[in-house]
Amino acid sequence: MESFEQRLIMIKKYFLLLLVLLVIISGCTANKKNYKPDKRFSGQQLRQDYTLLRNILEEKHPALYWYTPKDSMDYYFDSLYNNIADSMTEVQYGWSVLAPLTQKIRCGHTSFGMSKNWNKYIKGKQIPSFPLHLKLCADTMVVSFNLNKKDSILKRGTIITSINSVSSATLIHEMFKYLPADGYADNVNYVRLSSNFPYYHRSIYGIYKNYRVGYIDSTGREKKLLLPMFVATVDTTKKKTAVTPVVKKNKKKERKETIESYRSLKIDTIANTALFTLNTFSNGDGKRLRRFIKKTFKKIDRQQINNLILDLRGNGGGDVGLYVLLNKYLCKTPFKVADTTYAVAKSLRPYTKYIRKGFYNNIALIFFSRKKKDGNYHYGFWERHFYKPKQRHHYDGKLFVLTNGPTFSAASLLCNSIKGQSNVLLVGEETGGGWHGNSGILIPDITLPNTKLRVRLPLFKMVQFNHVPKTGRGIAPDVFIPQTIEGVKYSLDRKMDYVKYLIKKDTAAIK
Repeated sequence: MESFEQRLIMIKKYFLLLLVLLVIISGCTANKKNYKPDKRFSGQQLRQDYTLLRNILEEKHPALYWYTPKDSMDYYFDSLYNNIADSMTEVQYGWSVLAPLTQKIRCGHTSFGMSKNWNKYIKGKQIPSFPLHLKLCADTMVVSFNLNKKDSILKRGTIITSINSVSSATLIHEMFKYLPADGYADNVNYVRLSSNFPYYHRSIYGIYKNYRVGYIDSTGREKKLLLPMFVATVDTTKKKTAVTPVVKKNKKKERKETIESYRSLKIDTIANTALFTLNTFSNGDGKRLRRFIKKTFKKIDRQQINNLILDLRGNGGGDVGLYVLLNKYLCKTPFKVADTTYAVAKSLRPYTKYIRKGFYNNIALIFFSRKKKDGNYHYGFWERHFYKPKQRHHYDGKLFVLTNGPTFSAASLLCNSIKGQSNVLLVGEETGGGWHGNSGILIPDITLPNTKLRVRLPLFKMVQFNHVPKTGRGIAPDVFIPQTIEGVKYSLDRKMDYVKYLIKKDTAAIK
């Protein structure tokens, strides 16, 4: 008799074959070039999408009212519905309606995304925007890059006090209303805005021909400057050569660089220190990452490395199974994935067709969750099963974990599990992932039928193992090192520098 796994694999093969055929057929009948980013959708279409989204969230989201009470959430649902105009473009609808709606849920895994066609259209294009990239330090904005390279005034490190007569503190507070977060752990959004301020400012406020910018000059005085919007131009002054040399891509080198952007290991034998940078628990290459983790600790053990720096500042989470593997090498006591993990529905019906991989997610909900007395469908295995630490190649030296806002999801599970351990020091900033818990495990996209805009839908609510009280905050570091103006101006990695200082100091003390 065939096992369930064998039957599931067979079903998946047939489903994928059918999907490929449908893609081929649709590709023959639909021309992607016909996509119009400025297309306006009617109020009726927009309200249909919105009503569908509200129904799905109210019936299937496991933590819709975790931080926002039902009466408040109903108010936000109704008020944003009333804000839908008679016609709106995809960008207008997404950023003025869906973004503030998903932010009110206060779930870092519930966010909206543009349609696939929009993402394909925008790829590689330069759109007019605010001309400054800014780093956020608390309520202060600092220039990190000026798109106008000829500007000799607003250099890296310049403090920006206002944009279009709105103070920096007010602007940051207002922009946060469009960005998701776990509870009140907004630290992740400081990093989001710092990563591409022109994009977020353009999306939320639109494009202005000119921007009135307040700043602090070199003498410490506040001044104002009128900046034109940035428009990328093509340099036509360069002479065209008859033959453009073809530069062959080194695929092996590109592959190596891609892998190292996910994870890397550097060992300094003189300082007896290993730097393990892990930017994801899921990059579509889980088997290789699993091998990499095993090889890392085997190598660290054989070389008798006593100091390990684990950099999780870019780790947004991913495969919980890979978190479990890593934690086995670091945690000294048995641990569970979570104290509580549950969904609020047994299936995604009647909305399966609107949800990515809805068929497979329904199977997962059926076979991995069981209804309990509280009326919810619990992932019992992770609530009950304890994992034991590895005995072979287990790391017992000093462990320094670097954290900040983007330390999220599975990465926050790891931080919670090892925080307080005698050999562990968390250094940096509050994690974006909730300390008490978060929602996730399975996170398919909802695709709205008219606009094709997408909204992420976590299917399970998770309360951390040995959880702290629910305050809505992320995991606090043992040593807090925030972003500073000087750090931005001189491109300093203050968190890494501090840890290296501690290691050097301890090494000198031993000698």
